[in-house]
Amino acid sequence: MGNLLGRKRRSRVTEQDKAVLQLKQQRDKLKQYQKRITLNLERERSVAWQLLRDGKKEKAKLLLKKKRYQEQLLDKTENQISNLERMVQDIEFTQIEMRVIEGLKIGNECLNKMHEVMSIEEVERIIDETQDAVEYQRQIDEMLAGSFTEEDEDAILEELNAITQEQLELPEVPTEPLPEKIPEASPVKIRAKPELVAAS
Repeated sequence: MGNLLGRKRRSRVTEQDKAVLQLKQQRDKLKQYQKRITLNLERERSVAWQLLRDGKKEKAKLLLKKKRYQEQLLDKTENQISNLERMVQDIEFTQIEMRVIEGLKIGNECLNKMHEVMSIEEVERIIDETQDAVEYQRQIDEMLAGSFTEEDEDAILEELNAITQEQLELPEVPTEPLPEKIPEASPVKIRAKPELVAAS
């Protein structure tokens, strides 16, 4: 039981996964900051408008300078968010490329092992053996087909003609006309066979 609880589980989270997570968290924080600045800009614009109506032009001008600075911060934040998103995409694509390369590596190793088992020399040997076997079988076929002499061929042809003549000799056909009514046959009595008893 101690081994089960004391065993460290190997984390499936890689360093790249951690980096992507941190980048996404940073992006989310920047987006929150962006929203806060946008709300401040709207509020300060309405405050500057109110100050102008109240005749406080200098305070309104100062507030608009602050607003302008925050707009520049907003633009910088947008650029940083774009950079973070691009970096996340680059890391994720690189992870995909690494998996593809790993797959290619495994496939290449498998091919190399298969090539070790089946070398070119082995393939050539198998092809040669197959051709030799085909040639040997052809020689056997020729020997069997050409093993009869002319006398054997003549005897085979005579036997073939005799069989053909037997098939052509048909029985004679009766020339008498057939009767119109077939006479009924008398019933045949069947005798019972005596039973055999085994001697004891």
